[in-house]
Amino acid sequence: MSDINNRYALIGAGPMGLAMAKVMKEQGIPFQGFELHSDVGGLWDIEGPKSTMYETAHLISSKRMTEFTDFPMKEEAAEYPCHRDLKGYFQDFADHFGLKEHYLFNTEVLKLEPLGKEGEGWQVTWKNEEGEQSGQFKGVMIANGTLSEPNLPSFRGDFDGEIIHSSEYRYPSQLAGKKVLIVGAGNSGCDIAVDAIHHGVKCDLSMRRGYYFVPKYVFGKPADTMGGLIKLPMWLKRRIDGQILKWFVGDPQKYGFPKPDYQLYESHPVVNSLVLYHAGHGDIKIRKDIDHLAGKTVHFTDGSSDDYDMILAATGYKLHYPFIDKSLLNWQGDAPHLYLNAMHPTRDDLFILGMVEASGLGWQGRHEQAEMIARYLTGLEKDCSAAKALQKEKANGFERATGGMNYLKLARMAYYVDKATYRSAVTGWIEKLKRGAA
Repeated sequence: MSDINNRYALIGAGPMGLAMAKVMKEQGIPFQGFELHSDVGGLWDIEGPKSTMYETAHLISSKRMTEFTDFPMKEEAAEYPCHRDLKGYFQDFADHFGLKEHYLFNTEVLKLEPLGKEGEGWQVTWKNEEGEQSGQFKGVMIANGTLSEPNLPSFRGDFDGEIIHSSEYRYPSQLAGKKVLIVGAGNSGCDIAVDAIHHGVKCDLSMRRGYYFVPKYVFGKPADTMGGLIKLPMWLKRRIDGQILKWFVGDPQKYGFPKPDYQLYESHPVVNSLVLYHAGHGDIKIRKDIDHLAGKTVHFTDGSSDDYDMILAATGYKLHYPFIDKSLLNWQGDAPHLYLNAMHPTRDDLFILGMVEASGLGWQGRHEQAEMIARYLTGLEKDCSAAKALQKEKANGFERATGGMNYLKLARMAYYVDKATYRSAVTGWIEKLKRGAA
């Protein structure tokens, strides 16, 4: 691989990488895939070296709202599948579309370096059992995921017990016989809290802010399959959905949960009914934010304190692209600022895939992102007017596709989009690029 060739380097064989591999193959775009693990699946393979999965993890969205449209999950799969089912799903997906032969597995990408100006290619350096190697590629596509680099907070004082991040949590046996304090009440934090209730001596949950809780089932059906057929203005949708949550969830504040200081949908809701169930039964105690640590005692900001054996920080993840200079990614604040969360404003040889989050986006929404990029690249090759229009639009400055939502100013929300706004823009470009190629 000494000469620049027409291939793209695709990093990652998780859901997003596989979606990109599939559409590149369909569009006839040559590529070489690189995957750190020995198989596909990304974080859904609990054995993967960068997986942050835990044994009791399941999808928080239902299978029909999450799956790839042209590769449905099996009928016998649970409505909320476990990580093992999803690992199998991605292996089947890769086999069905013949993607594995395009990847180098057990291969770590070490560095991505542009060879010169945009369009002059990239030097990609990697290592595997054959040693360190490098090659030159037409462009690079980064799909290494968003949930692998822990965001571990620092605490004032010293703790004589064990402090771990949720990324280090795998099995409920880690909690056995311990007094556990979970810090952070997002979806993983609430899942692990339920594990700690059943396997530890006691479990408390420390929360900095309130959350909206969504049940997994409404009227016996997965909650995310309800509604959506009628487009409502956000003020009305909030009012209707808020009333539904009161019917099915009640008032979490009566169990000690803090009241959210933001409106519904301005942050990702927690899809978990069990944590409220256990709070109502007194199995879990809600605590304020941590003030400081001393020995095995945790002191909270409200002046209360208690003793624990373990502090488990379910405090999320940071975007992490260690193999490329940050200055190349148009980084602004907590995330790269890219057109539709994927396309560099001035480069057509550098893409970040899957750096997008939205309630209900599913893997199909990410597949659409991949298709837009692939059709854009083939459109540029054919001097397509739609591709030129897209090239011009992304270079002229743009805002994130929030649909006017005031998302919380948090690192985990820095790449959050409004699903309807985002998918409308992406599918709109796909149709224009299709017509331009006809």
